[in-house]
Amino acid sequence: MQTDMIANLTLMAPELLLAVGAMALLMVGAFSGEKSYKLVNGLSIILLLLALVLVAVFPQQGNAFGRAFINDSFSGFMKVLTLAGSIVTLIMSSGFAKSEKFDKFEFPILILLANVGMLLMISANDTLSLYLSLELQSLALYVVAAINRDSVRSTEAGLKYFVLGALSSGMLLYGISLVYGFTGHTGFEGIAQSLASSERQLGVVFGLVFIFAGLAFKISAVPFHMWTPDVYEGAPTPVTAFFATAPKMAAMALLTRVSVDTFQPITHDWQQIVVFIAIASMILGAFAAIGQRNIKRLMAYSSISHMGYALVGLAAGTQVGVKGVAIYMLIYLVTTLGTFAFILAMRRKDGNVEQISDLAGLSRTNPIMATILTILMFSLAGIPPLAGFWGKWYTFLAAMQANLYALAIIGIVASVVGAFYYLRIIKIMWFDEPVGGFVPVAGELRLVLGASGLLVLLYVLIGGPISTYAEAASKSFF
Repeated sequence: MQTDMIANLTLMAPELLLAVGAMALLMVGAFSGEKSYKLVNGLSIILLLLALVLVAVFPQQGNAFGRAFINDSFSGFMKVLTLAGSIVTLIMSSGFAKSEKFDKFEFPILILLANVGMLLMISANDTLSLYLSLELQSLALYVVAAINRDSVRSTEAGLKYFVLGALSSGMLLYGISLVYGFTGHTGFEGIAQSLASSERQLGVVFGLVFIFAGLAFKISAVPFHMWTPDVYEGAPTPVTAFFATAPKMAAMALLTRVSVDTFQPITHDWQQIVVFIAIASMILGAFAAIGQRNIKRLMAYSSISHMGYALVGLAAGTQVGVKGVAIYMLIYLVTTLGTFAFILAMRRKDGNVEQISDLAGLSRTNPIMATILTILMFSLAGIPPLAGFWGKWYTFLAAMQANLYALAIIGIVASVVGAFYYLRIIKIMWFDEPVGGFVPVAGELRLVLGASGLLVLLYVLIGGPISTYAEAASKSFF
């Protein structure tokens, strides 16, 4: 019994490290006062790096706690992306915190606790562990969204996210209860076996719809996207950068596991839901972003459309599709982090600016910044041979191989429409008259900008090993 407990806890070492570390840092912050932000933030980054090393360098595979928790190649891949997104977000926020009076020690601690929830989400193998981990992540994010207590916009963003998040959690729980009622199981494997050994029941399909509705909220997929533009615009920019990256990795990993693993016997039913959500997300994201003037709101609609493109791969329900989702999420993470590093660098002497018009003539005042953002925008638009093109290539290829031709064609058309607003930003930077330059870019932002720009530009050279890693991850389900 004791040996089993030690084995279970060893398997959960990264999650335990972050949970215990967050509690310890909470004590450090509480006793050191408001001026402890720098120390707590630095230690939080070290803890996340240690967790990343445990996941990537010393991977542990197996299941724990009655198969409620599972570690496999897919969970390892997605955990690396989640932790990397969190680490970069905390690094980028350090300069912003000081200048915008955002230096509250609670912020990095809440990020740590959210990461505990996200890592548990990725490894969830039971509907109960799914719900508990998702709520742990959500509760931390509700507070993070409204962490700037002096800002009405931030408070409003937090309240909107909380109210709509509570609604989505209720829908998810209702779906879980329906599935349990009709199958008699809460474990993913038990549900799959029950569905495979009996005829499909309408109650299970209803439960499936509610579960997908709850998870679609977490990735900002249409029609559960309504919180995204307001929260992205209202929350402090480092918080928006975090929302746009790490939680999306965890939620997409969970949605993938639930789809291709748990509900595999009724693939035809969930496939229809995913196809609808993917099409709606791609189209709304492409058209709604056209009229945006605030770059954070534009990135919100961009995020919605990119989740749609990732779901194209999931809709295929095949190993190639899961591989496409994994690669797409990695490329999305790198490009989005680079873009938000740029948004954080949009700073004049009187503070940060967020209007797209503020980028006018940037190529003349800061040509390096303008060049890197141009590369990132071309990648988000899916222009070859940049990384964004290969992300779409893998997901659309999976859809074509699964005979989902209409879905792939709609995705390509939405990409063409979406390219308009990315190209508009490039046009404003390179061809409009300058409206004044930005203050010198902080070192950490320069590092993130440069690294993301290089990865996007040179993806053709490093795509082989990434594709191999993603393929190994996708084999976890097949």
